[in-house]
Amino acid sequence: MTDSRTYAIVGCGMMGREHMRNLALVPEAELVAIVDPHGPSRDAAAELAGKLGQSFACYETVEDMMPSARPDAVIVAAPNHTHFAIAQQLMGHEVALLLEKPMCTTVEDAGKLAALAADYDPLFWVGLEYRYMPPVTRFVERVQAGETGPVRMLSIREHRFPFLTKVGDWNRFSANTGGTLVEKCCHFFDLMRHILQDEPVRIFASGGQDVNHLDEVYDGKPSDILDNAYVIVDFAGGARATLDLCMFAEGAEQQEEIYALGDVGKLDVRIPAAEIIWSPRDGAGVRSEPVDTPPEALAAGDHHGATWFQLLRFHKALVEGGSPDVSAIDGLRSVEMGAAAHQSIETGLPVALDFSG
Repeated sequence: MTDSRTYAIVGCGMMGREHMRNLALVPEAELVAIVDPHGPSRDAAAELAGKLGQSFACYETVEDMMPSARPDAVIVAAPNHTHFAIAQQLMGHEVALLLEKPMCTTVEDAGKLAALAADYDPLFWVGLEYRYMPPVTRFVERVQAGETGPVRMLSIREHRFPFLTKVGDWNRFSANTGGTLVEKCCHFFDLMRHILQDEPVRIFASGGQDVNHLDEVYDGKPSDILDNAYVIVDFAGGARATLDLCMFAEGAEQQEEIYALGDVGKLDVRIPAAEIIWSPRDGAGVRSEPVDTPPEALAAGDHHGATWFQLLRFHKALVEGGSPDVSAIDGLRSVEMGAAAHQSIETGLPVALDFSG
């Protein structure tokens, strides 16, 4: 059997075009179709295809595309609030799915989609790709090998630029995104669970919209997207995790920093420095490990090579009939944690979680 598989992309905005560039780097992956109702986005994708040497058909809807293109797999990179409906449409065609984060914008929809995915035979994979940044992957390997001792404290910091401009400014409203702590921070809640291999039991958060988009009004509605937050997460095994998010920190030297601390020592990883720092408690001295990422992967997107490494893993699972690295349950949990953090901000109270069932 050949390892070649065909792909379609639904949503040809910034993330959809990043997937185009990365698919061009995946051996045996052929992009045969794109879907987007927005003409300028289709035009931008077609222009990029010319530079990449890709050739595909363009469609306005999933229902127009599926009968003629018949791809083996579809990457959904459409706006967040369309994920639930588009995923269900595609599942009706029994096609493999890579569904971009967040899986859905509400806990209710994410739960329904996870239930559907439980009985879905084709590959169903949620695009929580931060796991695949090579420095983060190496950091997780070292933590899970026990280098720090059992992790008692885990800290994730993202200090970055504001939300970018999207078609129709859909990302300026929590109703469309799920809220910042779902839209953006589902990545970090997934990383917490992935690193600790444990489930959260309680979340407490404080956050607000204090700097960005304050004067932006669309069709009479002001933007309501949070631009900073602190989130504390207690895990069942006793570890504590924190998220420190600021989206008016364009001048920060490092965009992401992750720290894990145990009774043996501390590990931290920094992006884009791509360096892991080991600080043992025994006084043996601080040591650093640089982690390389192929330059072509860095150039193909804005996620430090993660999109390419995720696609390599997805394609391998597609060819071999393997299970997803990032399941619908992982996608659901990341939405549940983000929604709980928003609830905590709104009420000023901690939110208890029970995923034992």
